[in-house]
Amino acid sequence: MIKDDDLRSCLAPLARTVDTIVPERELLKKLERGTPLRCKFGIDPTAATVHVGNGVPLWNLRKLQDLGHTAVLILGDYTATVGDPSGKDKTRPMLTSEQVETNLETWLDQMALILDMDRVEIRRNSEWFKDMSFLEVLELTNRMTVQQMMERDSFENRWKAQEPISVREFLYCLMQGWDSVMVEADVELGGTDQTFNIAVGRRLMEQRGMAPQVSLINALVEGTDGHAKMSKSLGNAIGVADDPKEQFGMAMRISDELMPKYMNLLTDLSDGRIAELLAGPPMDAKKAMAAAIVARYAGAAEGERQIEEFVRVFSRREVPTDLAEVAVPPAGDDGCWWIVDLLKACGFATSTKQARQLVEGGGVKLDAAPISDWRARVAVEGGELLRASNRKQARLTR
Repeated sequence: MIKDDDLRSCLAPLARTVDTIVPERELLKKLERGTPLRCKFGIDPTAATVHVGNGVPLWNLRKLQDLGHTAVLILGDYTATVGDPSGKDKTRPMLTSEQVETNLETWLDQMALILDMDRVEIRRNSEWFKDMSFLEVLELTNRMTVQQMMERDSFENRWKAQEPISVREFLYCLMQGWDSVMVEADVELGGTDQTFNIAVGRRLMEQRGMAPQVSLINALVEGTDGHAKMSKSLGNAIGVADDPKEQFGMAMRISDELMPKYMNLLTDLSDGRIAELLAGPPMDAKKAMAAAIVARYAGAAEGERQIEEFVRVFSRREVPTDLAEVAVPPAGDDGCWWIVDLLKACGFATSTKQARQLVEGGGVKLDAAPISDWRARVAVEGGELLRASNRKQARLTR
C-alpha cells in the first residue's frame, strides 16, 4: 500500500497492485524532476510460459509506460542459468544456454500482450556478464559479505535446517543488482520475493556513486490451488497466451477466499465493480472475475463468450459449441474399442492408470450411457459424444 497521498495520486493507475515502495519520498522526488524515469523489470526465462502472476509487474511496467516513463526489460539469459534462490528450500538445478534460448523463443510475443514493445528497451544481461573476467567476478563478490547474504530469509532458513546452499546462489542477487547498475535504473519492479535482490541493486548503485534505484514491490499471487506461488511447473498457473477457454476454466477453480486478490491484481475491473461483485453471489463474482482475466488478454467480447459457454456447459449441461472431433484408433478383432483407448485418444488421460481412475470416478459417459467398468469394450458408429467431465468432451469420428 502506498502511504504518501501525493505519490498515490502520481501512481494512481497501478496503486492498488503495489505492496511497498522503498523509499516512498525518494520516488516522489524522482517523479518531481519531470523527466521520464528508467523503470526496470527483469525476468528469467526459466520456463516457456509467461503467466498472469508474472503479469502483475509487467502490467505495472505498461502503466508506467503510459505515464511517459521508459520501460527497461531485462531478459535474464545469464541469471536464468544461475537460478534465483528466492523462496527456494533447495539449490535449483542450473539451466543450459540451449534451454534458456528455447524458453525465450516465444517470450517477447507473450509479453507483447501486455507491453507496448515499440517503446521497450530490451536488454539481455549476457551483454555484460559474458565478457566478465574472473577477477571482475571476484571484485563483484567483494561488494557484499556472507553475513549480509544470510539476512535473506530463504538462506537463513536453509542454514538452520542444515540444507545445502550453493556459492553460486549467493551470486544471483549480485547479478540482479549489477543489472540495475548497467542500465542505470531509477525504479525496479518485482514481487515481494524480490525485495532482497532489489535492495542489493540499491546498495551496488550507491557503491558506484550513482543515485540508487527505488523498489516498487507488488504482492505475489497464489496459483489456482490457493497455496503455492503461481507456477506453470506446478500446474497452478494461468498463461497469458493460453486459450481463453483454458484461462477461464483455470480461473474458475480458485477458492472464494482468493477472489479479492485475483480481482485486484489480475484484472482491470474498477474498485467499485469489485466491491459490487464481492457483495453479491460468489458464483456470479467468480464468473465475472474469470471473464475479466480473459478480457485482459483476448478482449472483452471473448470474456463474455466464455461466460456464455460456461453457462451452456456447466449450468444447462449442454454440449460445448467448440466440441473437438477425434478420430478413433483401429477397432479390435471384435469390432469394438476399449474405453481406455478412447479416453487416451481424446487426450483425457495419458496412461491406462489415469483412464481407469476417470472411469472408476463415475464421470465417463458414451452419449447418455455411463461407463462404470474400465475394462469395457464399446461400439462406435461415429458421432458419439464421449464425456469424462464437463471440461473433457469430444465427438468420436471414424
